[in-house]
Amino acid sequence: MSRHAKFVAADLGASNGRVMVGQWDGNRFSLEELHRFPNGAISAEEGLYWDVLGIWGHLQEGMTKYRARFGDSPDGIGVDAWGVDFGLLDKCGRLIGNPFHYRDRRTQGVPAHLFATVAEREVFTATGTQTMEINTLFQLYSMVQKKDVQLAWADKLLMIPDLFLYFLSGEKNVEYTAATTTQMYSLTERTWAERVLKKVGISTALFPKVISPGTVLAPVRLDVLRHCGFEKPIPAIAVASHDTASAVAAIPNMDASSAFISSGTWSLIGVEAAEPNTSDEAMRLNFTNEGGADGAVLLLKNITGLWTLHQCMHHWKLRGQDIQWIDIIRAASAAKVRSLFDPDDGRLQVQSDMPAAIQSYCRGTRQAVPETIGEIARCAFESLSLKYRSALESLELLTGRDLRILRVVGGGCLNTFLCQMTADACNRLVVAGPVEASALGNVMLQAIATGHLRDIQTGRAAIAASVECVSYEPRPSAAWDEASAKFKCLESRLDAYTLKH
Repeated sequence: MSRHAKFVAADLGASNGRVMVGQWDGNRFSLEELHRFPNGAISAEEGLYWDVLGIWGHLQEGMTKYRARFGDSPDGIGVDAWGVDFGLLDKCGRLIGNPFHYRDRRTQGVPAHLFATVAEREVFTATGTQTMEINTLFQLYSMVQKKDVQLAWADKLLMIPDLFLYFLSGEKNVEYTAATTTQMYSLTERTWAERVLKKVGISTALFPKVISPGTVLAPVRLDVLRHCGFEKPIPAIAVASHDTASAVAAIPNMDASSAFISSGTWSLIGVEAAEPNTSDEAMRLNFTNEGGADGAVLLLKNITGLWTLHQCMHHWKLRGQDIQWIDIIRAASAAKVRSLFDPDDGRLQVQSDMPAAIQSYCRGTRQAVPETIGEIARCAFESLSLKYRSALESLELLTGRDLRILRVVGGGCLNTFLCQMTADACNRLVVAGPVEASALGNVMLQAIATGHLRDIQTGRAAIAASVECVSYEPRPSAAWDEASAKFKCLESRLDAYTLKH
């Protein structure tokens, strides 16, 4: 447990990707960025896709930079990425087409069609997964409905992180935490939900073996090693490949009184649990059960996070206003508007002109319409904070716990304005950090897989010694209670809108 080691972590997010090197000195971890690159949806022929070969090129570039920087071979390489999306391979192991982006329109209205064949309650009982149009189940069912020829050609389905592990090692598997994002995997039976899949016409032959986090696969392929300049073998390791699971694994001091928020493009708020919760209440509140790095369950809610403001910034940039985060926060701090919106409302899941969509929402709900950049940003920050409060209250109801601490990780924990607002809105202590939680969890799982650490508990203690976290004390105010009551009315409007559409 004292030998020094270096691990390469490919940490792929929905808006950017990073190739990092994590060094272990026997007591602490340190992270260094080797290569960072933009990522996102590519629009073509009215569809949205991922440029996976472009990402693969960046991953190899990061490995090449490692070789130039250190001159040796790392002790392992692992990949974590977003959930639900996938690539299809033919019988020769070749990728069939560009994988679709989860925001592609092909799944609109598909859940209602699927639930006409198999009841939503049956699907939730089997999988414990929150119904969202973007889920793998609905992506595949849309292909079944359209008799997509890709399904006829497909031999195996690999989730996005597993696809890159396949490019690295030649191994075709799906890692447990990624499998649990699909709405096709049974957490209780620890296998693919075959009864549900057969009822909706999805072939179970598509799905490879599910492997555990921390599984050492084959060495990186010789052609990849040579391309990147390596001479010695590198183990390819299946980490907790869903980035949320890797991020939660890296949170120090998680206990029964703590809830986590993985804050970025999406915000995922939840707790660690021993068993999945598939109760009527969990289904009504639209919570999901996902796999954790140690085989446990993460009871959580997926919330549209900072994506809304990312889309606003993109729109303003197209209009010639190069707005940075510091400008957004400064303007939001000075704004006085008290309008709110539900971040998950379907009317706000748009790819363009998000400011106009927010204004239209506020107008339609008879609120003051935010006009300036500061007013729109303030509206977005307060709405997200109140969404956290609502989800936290639901978590306490479902678990019977007194959740006194919110542990925020990911890029969002750098936003001090949002962190303090979250503490105030939720009236809870917020502890922010680590920022690069997914990459740290990735590296930690590799260290465990290669025998440098005993287990996740030991790894979390090492991470606690390696990073500094920032605490935000709540500043209670009756104004937040009033805003929360108003927000809950807007959430009920979302329920009505969802049922109607």
